Amino acid sequence: MIDNVSEKLKQIWSDAIEDIKREISADDYVSWFSKLQIVDINDDVAKLAAPSKYIQENVTWRFSDIIVNALNASGCQIHCVTIDVYDNNNSEIYSNSEPKVKASKENIAGTTVLDKKFTFKNFIIGKPNEFAYAAAMRVAESDTPAFNPLFLYGGVGLGKTHLMHAIAWHIKEVHPEKSYIYLSAEKFMYLFIKSLRYKDAMSFKEMFRNVDVLMIDDVQFIGGKDTTQEEFFHTFNELVDNNKQVILSADKSPSDLDGMEERLKSRLGWGLVADIHPTTYELRLSILQSKSQKHKI
Repeated sequence: MIDNVSEKLKQIWSDAIEDIKREISADDYVSWFSKLQIVDINDDVAKLAAPSKYIQENVTWRFSDIIVNALNASGCQIHCVTIDVYDNNNSEIYSNSEPKVKASKENIAGTTVLDKKFTFKNFIIGKPNEFAYAAAMRVAESDTPAFNPLFLYGGVGLGKTHLMHAIAWHIKEVHPEKSYIYLSAEKFMYLFIKSLRYKDAMSFKEMFRNVDVLMIDDVQFIGGKDTTQEEFFHTFNELVDNNKQVILSADKSPSDLDGMEERLKSRLGWGLVADIHPTTYELRLSILQSKSQKHKI
């Protein structure tokens, strides 16, 4: 245990943990939170401590937004958390290598922080996107992979990210027992490179190859990145072989992705490829009317 933690801090953390338990599975609590401790709250930063680098990294990237929200609900006013590693034998904190992680849309909590507006309920359906919507809903509702992978593609602003968030929200609410990771291809690449730099590739592999659902947005950004593609290729195969769901999005169809290896293009087209077409006048009008009603314009 970490010494010199005030009773007030312990109570705040205890209250936060109760909220966190309602957001995560019992297995996730035992694996990631049971040995996590609060150390300090200073200004708008909460400082936590973990007994291993593996727990530190997984909690940082998977649950930081949940921690921030729970601590704020317990009476704090924080915007980010840091997690250090402590020596279980002598209670000494010996690592401070991780950056602050802010609770924002850009944050990856094992997954990107989900936008509450991006749900299936709030998705405006029209001819250009009805097929992609139906496919996304089917995957979100299925107990086992309906299509593997589900590949959504289309231009900027057509709803790919909305559908990805909606799938994650649905899984979180209807299948809380399932673990999932949702992040951008750029973040996947960043985490992979970081694992190589710190000679900790095994932690990376364990994190990404042991989830029930892996969701990666804008997969076109790993085009031309040979080492990252190699790792993604093996991660993809491992998940599919173990009947885990993979969901991807890009700006082009798998066969048209620039700089992507042919074997990976082939894998990406294995399941269902759903195109989101440019919006029609009627769909744009429906979207504008929906936004007007929400904002009472």
